Formats: sequence, C-alpha cells, structure tokens
Amino acid sequence: MADTLVIVESPTKAKTIGKYLGSKYIVKASIGHVRDLPKSQMGVDVTHNFEPKYITIRGKGDVLKGLKDAAKKVKKVYLAADPDREGEAIAWHLAQYLGLDMNQPLRVVFNEITKDAIKEAFKHPRHINMDLVNAQQARRILDRLVGYNISPILWKKVRKGLSAGRVQSVAVKLIMDREREIQEFIPEEYWTIASTLISDGKEINAKFYGYGDEKVELHSEDDVAAVLKRMKNKPYVVQKVTKRERKRNPAPPFITSSLQQEAARKLNFRTSKTMRIAQELYEGIDVGNKEGAVGLITYMRTDSTRLSVTAQNEAKEYILEKYGPDYVLSEPRNQAKNENAQDAHEAIRPTGVMRTPDEIKEYLSRDQLRLYRLIWERFLASQMSSAVLDTMSVDIDAGGVTFRATGSKVKFPGFMKVYIEGNDDGTEEESFLPPIEEGQILDQKEIEPSQHFTQPPPRFSEARMLKSMEEMGIGRPSTYAPTLETIQKRGYVALEEKRFVPTELGEIVITLVEEFFPEILNVEFTAHMESGLDNIEAGNTNWVQVLDDFYQDFAKRVVVAEEEMKEVELKVEESDETCELCGSVMVYKLGRFGKFLACSGFPDCRNTKPIVKEIGVKCPQCETGEIIERKSKKSRIFYGCNQYPECDFVSWDKPIARPCPKCSSMLVEKKRKKQGVSIICTKCDYQEEADS
Repeated sequence: MADTLVIVESPTKAKTIGKYLGSKYIVKASIGHVRDLPKSQMGVDVTHNFEPKYITIRGKGDVLKGLKDAAKKVKKVYLAADPDREGEAIAWHLAQYLGLDMNQPLRVVFNEITKDAIKEAFKHPRHINMDLVNAQQARRILDRLVGYNISPILWKKVRKGLSAGRVQSVAVKLIMDREREIQEFIPEEYWTIASTLISDGKEINAKFYGYGDEKVELHSEDDVAAVLKRMKNKPYVVQKVTKRERKRNPAPPFITSSLQQEAARKLNFRTSKTMRIAQELYEGIDVGNKEGAVGLITYMRTDSTRLSVTAQNEAKEYILEKYGPDYVLSEPRNQAKNENAQDAHEAIRPTGVMRTPDEIKEYLSRDQLRLYRLIWERFLASQMSSAVLDTMSVDIDAGGVTFRATGSKVKFPGFMKVYIEGNDDGTEEESFLPPIEEGQILDQKEIEPSQHFTQPPPRFSEARMLKSMEEMGIGRPSTYAPTLETIQKRGYVALEEKRFVPTELGEIVITLVEEFFPEILNVEFTAHMESGLDNIEAGNTNWVQVLDDFYQDFAKRVVVAEEEMKEVELKVEESDETCELCGSVMVYKLGRFGKFLACSGFPDCRNTKPIVKEIGVKCPQCETGEIIERKSKKSRIFYGCNQYPECDFVSWDKPIARPCPKCSSMLVEKKRKKQGVSIICTKCDYQEEADS
C-alpha cells in the first residue's frame, strides 16, 4: 500500500516518475503554480516589507483539495517540482498550503527523468531552499510593482489595456532603437573588383586587395578606373602563397538561449514552440515496450555548458564505436563559462546518447524528432575531436595592383561529421583553391567591377533578439519566450518577414516610459537588477532590501508621471476601402502579425480583413480572378485567387505573368536554398534561371 505522496507539476511528468518509483508511491500533479498575486489589485504591501498577498489561482481549488486529501492518507510527502526558482516557489507554496513541516527534508530535485536519476534523487531529499524562493518572489513582486504602477497611467494617458514591464519595455526599446538606426542610416558608396583567373584550366576567384601590401578601399568609379588603368595589359603573377592548417572546435552543448537561437535558425521554430517541445522531451515520451515512458533530455532551463562525467564517458564510448579512435577526445574539452551563469544545472543533452534519433523516431512527432535530433547531434559533436582545415591565401600582382584569393578545405572532419553550428547570415566556408605556385602567371577570364552601398543594421529576428538579450543581461533564458510573446500580444511590435518592427503604439508607450521612468529602459540598470536577483538566490543579499532600493526612487517617479504625463491621441490611418458590413471607412491597424484592415466603427463593428496584395497575374483556374499574396496561419506566404471560395486555386510558389513557352501552362518562381530562384513550369519540364 502506498505510504508516500510525490507532487510534481505536470501529469506527464507524474506518469513517467510514477513508473520508476513503484507501488509505495502516489505521484500527483499540481498542474503548475497553485498560488499567485491577485490580478485585480497590486497584492503587495509596500509599507510592510513588500509582503505579498497570495491567493489560490482560479481553477486550482479542486487540484489543491485533491492534493490535501491525498496528503492526509500518507506518512510522507515529497515535493518534486522543477529544479529552478519557479519549481522551488511551487514547492514552497504547496508546503504552506498543505501545512507540511518545513524543517523536514521535503524537496527532491533531479536534472533528468530517468530511472537511475530519480532513484538517486529520492535517496537525498533536502530542505526547501528559501534563497531560491525569495529570488522568485522578488522577481514577481518587482515586476508587479512596475506593471501595476505604470500601466494605469498609460490607460489614462494613451489607451486602456496597455502595460509596461521591466524586461518587456527594454526589449521593445531595443527593437525601436534598431528601427531608428535603420531610418537614419546614410548609405556610403564603395566598389569591389572581382577577377576570375585560370590556373591549369581551373577557375580562381580573386578580389582587389590594394597596392602592394597596402590595403586600399575603393569609394568611387574614379578609384576603380585608376586601378584598371594601372593594371592594363599587365600579367597576373602569383606573388605569395600562404598555406596553413587550422583547427576548428565544435560549439558547446546547448544552454537555454543557444537552443532557442539554433532552433530558430535551423528549424524555424518560434521561441515558445522550442520550449514547449523541449518540455515534452524532458517530461517523458513513451518509446516502446523496452523502456516505456522516459525523459529524453535533461532539464531545458539552464545557463551552464557543464556536463557530467557519466555523460562524457557515454559519449566517448559511442563515438569510439561509431566513428573510431581519431574522433575521440584525448581529454575532456573545457567549455568557457559565462560570467553571469548561475551554473545550477548541466547543459541540455540527451539523457542517453545511445538512444539515437533514428532509433526512436517512430515514437516522436515530426517536431519532437527535429528538436531531439538537434540536441543529440549538438551534444555528441561537442564531445568529438576538432576538425582540421587546410587554408590557402594567394596574393596576385598585376602591375603593382594586388588581388587576393582565399580558400579552405576539410582535411579531417572531426565533429563536423555530425553537426555544424548555424549562423544568422548564412555564410559558408569558401572553396579550396587549385594547386598554385609563387611566380606562376595566371590567365584572366574576366574582370568585373561592382558598385555597392553600405547597408543599415538588420532588423532583429527572434534568434538575433535572443542573442542580444543574453549578451546584455536582460532577463533570463526562461523569461525570453514569454517576453517576446507579450510584446507582440500588446501590439508594441509586429513580425514582418520574420523580423521585429515597432508599431506606432509601441513607440508612443516606450517614449513615455523613457521620459518618466528612464531607469526602467536602462539596459545596465536592468542587468544590475538581474544580478541582484542572482545574489538573492546565492544567499548574499536580502530580498526586501533589493526591492526597497528600487522602490524608493521609483515611487517618486510614479507621482510625477501621474501629474505631468500628457494625454496622447493615437493617429488613425484611413484606407480607401469601406466596411462591407456597416459601410464605415476601413482603417489600417498593426497587429502582432503585421498590418491589417479594421472597421473604424469598432467596437460596434468588429469586421477585419487582410490587406490584399495583387501580383498582376490572372488566375489560371477560373481565368477571371486575380492572384493575390496571402498568409497562412503560421505566417507563411502563399498565393491564391481573390475569388475564393468560388475559386480554390492556391500555390506556394509565386506565379508570373507569362505562360510557359513550351506548353503554355503557368510559370512560377521556385525558391531553392542552394540553387537560388528558378522559373519552372507547373506542367512540363521547362526551367530557366530567374534573371534570364
């Protein structure tokens, strides 16, 4: 008969753990947090040491009653929520509600949900760590103080329903500042000269470097003319050939932020999707009769690249068997530690490297498999030997004008056999050059001067945003996903072509916050507050003191803002369309997924519709409608007939306004990652390059 109750957060986790613990244990789920600050009021007594007023979260009454009834029937209760601040706070709230003796070791923590890890964890229960609890409380109260003081002012001065948050406001400010940089950017002209040379029948792509050993930049067409004049009719002579052997090390195993960034780059996952799927992999997936439900990865909220010796040895064994001794590390690789890292948990890794993606793919959904494969390959590669590249740099002289060609090739793949880290600009290794000797004369195939203009900094993608927030110490990895979701839901930023742009509303709100609460938008101040929370967790700082230091000045600013902030009227941009439901003018609005049309009669009329973008092509199916650009629910662009639903023509590829010269069927632009854009026929095998 069961005599011990174990409480975790989720039913999936409860099911997986229950299988390992056996019949003497009852495992139940709290379904996340059970108590929180009330939504209807501040819920913090600022005059009495910021004492929080916790209430039962709506809908959790029956859950708590069931846990209390179960606790009465057993001799012992263990609290096994996730091993972080949030998990510690959940355990503390449960202990308080259930009336458990806090002097007893009630808390059980584990970094992975596997049989050995669970059994070992239950051998070593500990007391609830109040430093962790207080760090979570301080963050929650701090955010409440900011949000519930600034938001009502914004409701009065701008519009109801607005909010301002400590981290979200800084995130919007980053996006807004980047947009200003782009708008104020003044392009500068520059030129390049590319020369295609021939050595033993093989092409070499060389670029203008300068005069002799001096690097020279070309700013105008006159500069280019001077170069061409100097090298006219002069032979291309190889002056210097430099060969080097270069080692390339693998990326470290994932931490929360790097997983979010790489999943955005390689899998096109939104941050929230990455964390949801990672949670599923952590809590347990049924992988068949051999193992049943098992946690496939370690805890996914971590800022440490540290790995256990057991994991390293298991990886070494697998690499030796699969790839051979040359791919095995001679000694463990020491990963650089981020100075801001709490280092509470291991890196994100598979709980068993022998559980390969291919072996368990039939038990995973498509997205679960893709994310698991990413984590598995990244971990394995981090434990493999370095890659060795042969690099070559060639300086070529033509009448005192220097051209330079560079290239590389893989001499030994090492970790690259398994995984190569992605990047934001999509650049790849250059190709290797053919054999070249000093003094060799090369033939010229062509020379091509090109005019360019410097480009403004790019808008933030999710991956770039995450990286910037991490580098600046804004928030913590576990807060990134909800922060980016919130600023879109509030209408402060929108996604256009997978890049963040600030809305007019976002710019108004941030401008007001910046004027009256400058410290909230100060990156250094925000990073300092995060360090303060970390110090609370480490037991080095009193949480009440951290809040008091912030609130004393902040409260004075609230009073000034209430008196001096002026009301702002949001501009309405009218369109030339009328609402088909009520006849009012349709106006442009900017939501989380970009611009759309909405009825100006809102809230009496709530009609909305997408902005139609015609591409100048007649529908090939009904021959009367026009093809328009549309967006799917996942914001993927496709093309359809404007007579829908009468005509159901759709195409993922962009139709063009001329028929196939071979069969007169529709031509479309086909985008391929490596080949670029081609024009193909939808019926026959006709194909041409897009720029022909």
